Amino acid sequence: MTRMSRISRALNNSRPAFFSSYCIFAAFSAYFCMYAFRKPFTAATFDGVELWGIDYKPILIASQLLGYTLSKLIGIKIISEMPKSRRAVTLVALICVAQLTLLGFALVPAPYNVVMLFLNGIPLGMVFGLVLAYLEGRKVTEALSAGLCASFILSSGWVRSIGASFLEFGVSEYWMPFLTGLLFLIPFLGAVWLLRQIPQPTGEDVQLRSKRRPMSGQDRIGFFRRHWVGLTGLLVVYIGLTVVRSVRDDFSAEIWDELGIKKAPDIFAKSETLVMFGVVAINGAAIWISDNRKAFLTSLVLVSGGFFVTLFALAGQTRGWLSPLAFMVVIGLGTYVPYVAFHTTVFERLIASFREQGNVGFLMYLADTVGYVATVVVMILGFGDPQVSVVPMFSGLTFVIAVASIAIAFLLLFHFLARLPRKHEHN
Repeated sequence: MTRMSRISRALNNSRPAFFSSYCIFAAFSAYFCMYAFRKPFTAATFDGVELWGIDYKPILIASQLLGYTLSKLIGIKIISEMPKSRRAVTLVALICVAQLTLLGFALVPAPYNVVMLFLNGIPLGMVFGLVLAYLEGRKVTEALSAGLCASFILSSGWVRSIGASFLEFGVSEYWMPFLTGLLFLIPFLGAVWLLRQIPQPTGEDVQLRSKRRPMSGQDRIGFFRRHWVGLTGLLVVYIGLTVVRSVRDDFSAEIWDELGIKKAPDIFAKSETLVMFGVVAINGAAIWISDNRKAFLTSLVLVSGGFFVTLFALAGQTRGWLSPLAFMVVIGLGTYVPYVAFHTTVFERLIASFREQGNVGFLMYLADTVGYVATVVVMILGFGDPQVSVVPMFSGLTFVIAVASIAIAFLLLFHFLARLPRKHEHN
């Protein structure tokens, strides 16, 4: 037996707390490192550079998102069909390609290097689904997935802080993303090695959450046809969440600046660390709801509750109740709690409730595809003007999305109350 086989066997026989801790650490580390290849450039402002009369930074963000969206579209097929044996080598290959594109971003003169960020988004868009595939279909999936999602909340702020620190030391805005990625290349390889050791779900996991297997094109079409009404509503809500989350994330440097917080590289990490603790605690608690139907319906209530929190944050900022830090933390909680719920609970318990033998990767990549398409449109149309003030635009957009999403979430709650089978109906 190889060392890897022994580790996998030991994990399979370990206590749930140790197994969960190991999986969370491996998944968190891998996805945290991935963000070092995706987000550092957003710490820069690229002042004075335009393309086609549009401010350069929104063009860069939209370019990367286009690549990311294309990746999600491709991933609907690739991720849902990929066997476990090919995941690790694919993860390594994707990150190496992404790092090469960051080198190209540094070497190709602006504004032509915008193409490099488009190419950067293509490999990075498939990383989440490959990492999530190691975690889904288990009785503790919500806790494991919450740990994974903590990485994209926390890492986004931290890698921007690292990027901003490079800028403070005089590193060019164009070389900074490459150097940040270089720092995380070896840690990423170590995290992938840890992921490879995670064993397949046990018999008890399969009994509680249904068997997860690769999905053919016919499987995917059949799944959507059976649940198209509810899935359409869920996708619309997820589109809104993706737009709000992306604008807050990608324009955080501008938002902080307009809120009066300038030249503070650590503020990105500070705010997102506070958000992360709240989001993980709330979403991870879903493992204590063993009944899949109740857990799924509870997740819909959680989604609508998150949007109510964003409305409170907007009111607090407008009336001066909240400091800049409090505003960013509260609106971050209101956005990320439902956003992460989709990753940890909504799709996971939907599959388990209907005893579908599919996988979460298909639903997440379908949702991400439509979500990022909408985000690209918003980035160009809403934030392309160099003179636009980000905070008023962000606040108005968030208000409209929150109100609409609350209404849709309640309609979905009534829809699924009627359609979801009760526990005894599976027997």
